Amino acid sequence: MPELQLDTYGLDRPESGDDVVVPFTLETLDGRGRVVRLSEALDAILTRHNYPAPVARLLGEAVVLAALIGSSLKFEGKFILQTQTDGPVNLLVVDLDAPDGLRGYARFDADAVQRAIESGESRPGQLLGKGHLAMTVDQGVHMERYQGIVALEGGSLEDVAHTYFQQSEQVPTLVRLAVAQLSVKGERNPHWRAGGMLVQHLPPHGIRTMPDLPGDGNFANPDTADKEFTESDKWAETRSLVGTIADDELADPDVSAERLLFRLFHETGVRVFEPMPLEERCTCSVDRIESMLRDNFSAEERQEMVVNGEIEVVCEFCSSDYHFKPHEFDETHH
Repeated sequence: MPELQLDTYGLDRPESGDDVVVPFTLETLDGRGRVVRLSEALDAILTRHNYPAPVARLLGEAVVLAALIGSSLKFEGKFILQTQTDGPVNLLVVDLDAPDGLRGYARFDADAVQRAIESGESRPGQLLGKGHLAMTVDQGVHMERYQGIVALEGGSLEDVAHTYFQQSEQVPTLVRLAVAQLSVKGERNPHWRAGGMLVQHLPPHGIRTMPDLPGDGNFANPDTADKEFTESDKWAETRSLVGTIADDELADPDVSAERLLFRLFHETGVRVFEPMPLEERCTCSVDRIESMLRDNFSAEERQEMVVNGEIEVVCEFCSSDYHFKPHEFDETHH
C-alpha cells in the first residue's frame, strides 16, 4: 500500500487502530462525519451468546450504528438504540455508556432464524421484519429523556438510519455499515469485526433545497446560471465518493479509518481529528440489580422468583450471574 501523506490532511500522529471512533470534516464539500472501527469490543459482544451468524451480523450492525450516532452526543449518560419488531430477531438493544462503553443484546426465535437461513432469507431487513427503532438519550434521573422513533418496514438498519435523519434532523445524511468474520491462522474460531461511516451535509448558510437544473433551468440568464460548486453538487460528490466504499473495505483490518478517508477524499481534502476509544463494557452491578429488584417488584413477586432459597438474575448483556437471599430485601436491610 502507498504511504500515507499524513500532513496532507492535518494529522501528525500514527494511524488509529481498532475500537475507535474517528471524527472528520470535509471543509470543501461542507461535510462532517465519523468512522467507526470495531474489533475486540465487538467480538466480545457477539461471541458471548453464541448467536447464529446472521443474528450476530445484524446485532453487529446495530452496535456500529449506535457508536456512530451516540459518539457525537456531548453528554454524560447513555445513548440507547432499540428495535422491536415482528421478525425472527424481535429485539435488539445496544447501549453506549458515554463516552466509550458499548454493550449489546439480541433476542430471537431460534426456529424462525433457522428457517430464514434455510430459505435464504436471512438478510438484516428480513430478520428484523416490521416494527420500530427507538433512539434514546438518557442523561440520568435529573434530566429529561429525549427519544426519536422511526418505523421499520422490512428494510436494513442503513435504510432506517437514513429515514431517521431525514425525518428528525432534516440533514442530508449517509450511513454505511459493514460486519465481517475474520479467520486468523492457528485459531479455531473466526473473529468478528466491523466498520461504519456516517457523513452529513452541513452547508455554512443552513440547509437549502437546490434546483435539479443549473440556474433554475434558465441557462440564458448569467445571474442564475451556476458558476460555482453548488451545495447540491457538493453533496452529490460526497455521495458518489462514499458510494465507492466496499463492505470488505469498511471492515478490513489493514485499512485504518485514516487510510479509508484519505482514499476517498484526498482530492477534495479531509481533516481528521483525534480518535476516541471504544470498549465493551457492561453497566450491570450488584447494587443496580438489587435496586431494580427492590424498586420494581413487590415482596410477593420477589418471593415467586426464589429457587433453592435464592433469587438469581442473569444479565442479558454480559451474562453475569447475580444471587440474592430473599431476606436481603426486608425493610430492616434497606
